[in-house]
Amino acid sequence: MKQVVENVWVKERPLSFYGMPFGTRMTVIKLSDDSLFIHSPVALTADLRFELGALGDVRHIVSPNKLHHLYMGEWQSAFPEANIYASPGLRKKRRDLNFAANLTDTPEAAWEKDIDQLIFGGSFVMQEVVFFHRASRTLLLADLMEHFCSDQPFFMRMLMRIFGMYNRAITPPDWRMTFWRKKKARAALERMLAWNPERIILAHGRMIEADGKTALIQSFRWLKK
Repeated sequence: MKQVVENVWVKERPLSFYGMPFGTRMTVIKLSDDSLFIHSPVALTADLRFELGALGDVRHIVSPNKLHHLYMGEWQSAFPEANIYASPGLRKKRRDLNFAANLTDTPEAAWEKDIDQLIFGGSFVMQEVVFFHRASRTLLLADLMEHFCSDQPFFMRMLMRIFGMYNRAITPPDWRMTFWRKKKARAALERMLAWNPERIILAHGRMIEADGKTALIQSFRWLKK
């Protein structure tokens, strides 16, 4: 794993989405009680389990939206004492999993001292739960923002140019079109801006290393229209 800042690590894995090499990124946060908070878990390997074991006990595993659930079953089997949490719509989609609770606009008591959260609503297709690690001013996003740059394969760069996403951190256009209740989405954005994030860890594409608040303003200009 790569350490981003104190008590925050990421693990990157290849991922193909409809044949396109998106890649994905998991975030690990060490909480005040030394337990580990896992955001958007990736495939669990022996090496990864060893790295996690050196950091602490895996206690909380979250899927930020109903797309980032693929590996939660194997994580639940590997860490039976950990709690897994359902983002909106996921409990119905994954009836095979034993969820401890549904994620809401209010942080769970287990991590409320370290992490704030909100549900970014307004879309009739999907809602995403956004997390903010206060101590490091790090915002965690899954699909609300993607940032594909020159490190992508040629055909991927061309596709991102067509969609207006190349070298630009922004919400994918197909999802943007589903935000019919923009007032609700704007309210969530205002809360995110009030957190004043310094960095943004994305599940897909390049992370925002600094001046995260400005990146948010630029990336969500479409929401002001």
